[in-house]
Amino acid sequence: MITNFFGGQRDLRVVVADARCRFRTWRGVRPFWAGLFTFLAGLPILYWPYANLDLSGIPLALSTTSGAGSLVIGVLLMVLGFTLWYHPDVRVFAGIATLLLALISFPVANFGGLFLGLICGLIGGSLACAWLPPIDSEPPTASTDGA
Repeated sequence: MITNFFGGQRDLRVVVADARCRFRTWRGVRPFWAGLFTFLAGLPILYWPYANLDLSGIPLALSTTSGAGSLVIGVLLMVLGFTLWYHPDVRVFAGIATLLLALISFPVANFGGLFLGLICGLIGGSLACAWLPPIDSEPPTASTDGA
C-alpha cells in the first residue's frame, strides 16, 4: 500500500495505472519518439572516440583528432533530444539541426558513431520535422448568420 499526502492508502496497481496514463498523455502532445531517437543518436557518437576496446588481446582505439568534434556533436544531439521533449514548438528547428549534426558526424565522428548515431539522428530529425501537434477534438462551429 502507498500512503498519499493526506494519509489515505492507495493500491499499487492504481498508482502505476495512473502514472502510465499521465505518461501516455504527456507523450501524446509532443514528439516523443523524435526526441528519443535524437537523444540516442548522441550516445554512440560520444562513446566511440573515448572507448578503449580489447579484442582478444589486441587493443582497439577509435580515438582520432576529432574527439572534441565528437564531444560537441554528441552533446548537442542529446540536448536537442531533450529540447524536442520539453519545447515541442521548436520541433522544426531542432529537427533540421539534428539532421545537419547527424550528417556532419559522418566524416567528423568515426562514421557517425559507426553508423548507429548517424541512422538514429536521421530518423529522429525526420520524425521531428514531420511531427504535428494534435488537433483539438471539437469540430469548428458553422456561422449561423442570415446573410
